[in-house]
Amino acid sequence: MKGHVRERPPGSGNWSAVLDTHDPETGKRKRKWHSLEATGKRAAQIECANLISAMSGGSYMEPSKTTLAQFFVRWLAHIKPNVSPRTHERYSEIANKNLAPVLGQVILTKLQPIQISTAYATLLATGRRSGQGGLSARTVHHCHRVLNSALRQAVRWGMLLRNPTDALEKKDRPKVERKPVATIDAAATVEVIEAARERRLFIPILLASLDGLRRGEITALRRKSVDLERAQLAVIASTEQTKAGTREKEAKNSKCRTIALPSLLVDELRRHFITQAEELLRLGIRVTGETHVVTQADGSPIQPQSLTHTVTNFMKEHGLKVRLHGLRHSHASHLLASNVHPKIVQERFGHSSVAITMDIYSHLMPNMQTDAVALVDDVFRAAISKRG
Repeated sequence: MKGHVRERPPGSGNWSAVLDTHDPETGKRKRKWHSLEATGKRAAQIECANLISAMSGGSYMEPSKTTLAQFFVRWLAHIKPNVSPRTHERYSEIANKNLAPVLGQVILTKLQPIQISTAYATLLATGRRSGQGGLSARTVHHCHRVLNSALRQAVRWGMLLRNPTDALEKKDRPKVERKPVATIDAAATVEVIEAARERRLFIPILLASLDGLRRGEITALRRKSVDLERAQLAVIASTEQTKAGTREKEAKNSKCRTIALPSLLVDELRRHFITQAEELLRLGIRVTGETHVVTQADGSPIQPQSLTHTVTNFMKEHGLKVRLHGLRHSHASHLLASNVHPKIVQERFGHSSVAITMDIYSHLMPNMQTDAVALVDDVFRAAISKRG
């Protein structure tokens, strides 16, 4: 392959590579023009030489006019069968409503790290769709993760030679400051439980506070998964809510788990099952193993978002800032404060690894370290005393 450079129009400072190739089918000479980034002749010649080298070595990529916004459409369609509806809905919102307005018109193959970094700064400053202020650092961090994932796919498809987000250093990415998880102590938890006793949210609050269930696990829990004789329940499903509706899916991380029930929860569930059966029978509904543990007054399942709003409003009535998920975290803090091993907490809470448990509740570890150091100190002092 041969080639030379040409300025066109003459005197414009815009250079192109004129490449002489051969059609593999006909064997005839074929001329290809390729726009160059260089503005001087010498720089253009170097770029032309690099281009010829890339084409000869098989690493050349044909320029494409596909924009990032157009690529998002293809990518979102590709991942749809492989992710949950809620995940796909969230990715679509981020790609189309957050990233596309600031980067969507950029040609995919021309996307540069500086453009991405500038886009993140814009989102932080003025990214709200209402036009009033910027997005949170956490939201922009999610934007980075989605963009990185999409561009990795572009590389796998051969549409990009490299992922431009990989060139961004940590300081160029949105920094998310992790805030300690909001929790309440055991005394406050007891007050919340007693205040909710006469409300329909009593059992959901118990399941979150004493067993650490997520909201979707609470709303998906059925009677057949609760064994009061063995004092345990099985988490086998979770409810997911999207704009298209509600559906039941596998438990998080596709892992079922069995959770031991404290005697207090066993007693309250036993009473609840009797009351629930009587209530539904009056409506002509017979309870079965498929009946949800927590239902609305008419026996229909509760939607996750509805449960969250109800509990949040209830907490506000009692001057507490903790939410339903905060009760789950509170249960973890109570376990760790009682020196329960983090591995047990991980299994009980359904985290994919104990490292995640340690990371989420790292702010509780100093207290555990103090206790551990005190034990080691006692051992060494006792050994030193014997030597004396």
